[in-house]
Amino acid sequence: MSRVAYWTPGWQRLRSGRLGAGWMVVAALFFALMGVFVKVGGRSFGALELLFYRTLFGALMLGGVMVARRRNPMTPNWRGHLQRSLIGYVSMGLLFYALTHLPLATAITLNYTSSLFFTLICLVRLKEPLTRTAALALTVGFGGILLLLRPTFASDMWFAAAMGLASGASAGFAVFQVRELGRMGEAPWRVVFWFFAISSVFGAVLLLLGPGFTPLSAETVWPLLGVGLTGMCGQLAMTRAYKDGSKFLVASFAYLTVAFSALLGVLLWGDVLPAEALAGILLIVFSGVLAARR
Repeated sequence: MSRVAYWTPGWQRLRSGRLGAGWMVVAALFFALMGVFVKVGGRSFGALELLFYRTLFGALMLGGVMVARRRNPMTPNWRGHLQRSLIGYVSMGLLFYALTHLPLATAITLNYTSSLFFTLICLVRLKEPLTRTAALALTVGFGGILLLLRPTFASDMWFAAAMGLASGASAGFAVFQVRELGRMGEAPWRVVFWFFAISSVFGAVLLLLGPGFTPLSAETVWPLLGVGLTGMCGQLAMTRAYKDGSKFLVASFAYLTVAFSALLGVLLWGDVLPAEALAGILLIVFSGVLAARR
């Protein structure tokens, strides 16, 4: 088989948009890049401001698409959307704080403990049976958390590490709420839109009552645009991945965000993680893949 013939099917899938779970690889890269822009933007803006521009960009972009496609955003499940949005807002706020204070890979990995917390919530709230796979995932995952947190708690970054772990816990609750909205018949695009819209309003109120908005300049606006653009591209690619690909493969490929973040952290800031932190990251990624199979 010639080299051209070998690559032709893959190229055709790319042109047709049928990459399946491969779209999650694209999403993982964009989410890692978003973390980079958050860290860069953190030099000029606080975590609340960065999050405000992230959600505002998403609300405007997705709102424009909805108007063009004549999608009706109205819903009878306002309480569910409000709960999901507030929990998701807290989770992203904690993540953005962690990103501005921790090595990129550490902050991202702590947030990606959400699958472990989601599994734990399902066991408690839905009284799902504790399978061997779920038990192993929880055991390995929380062992990895201890290894990852040990070097940060031994330094002056313990508070940021705690906030990063809290972002993972609250993200687990947000995923559970998304699951409940799906069971109510809510379309994914409507869930995402109201998350962006409600979070933008909530963020604007907090900023107006608190520190206010930092004046924008040509030097500081580009990280904000980067956060919004990469975050939205990641969201779209992830949505396409879950639509076209195997859910298990998509959930597994999502952890490439951790790998991309580690690589970018080394290339851009020279982040060097101790051996126990690297072992913790690997254990958390492994447990997340297990949790996706439960």
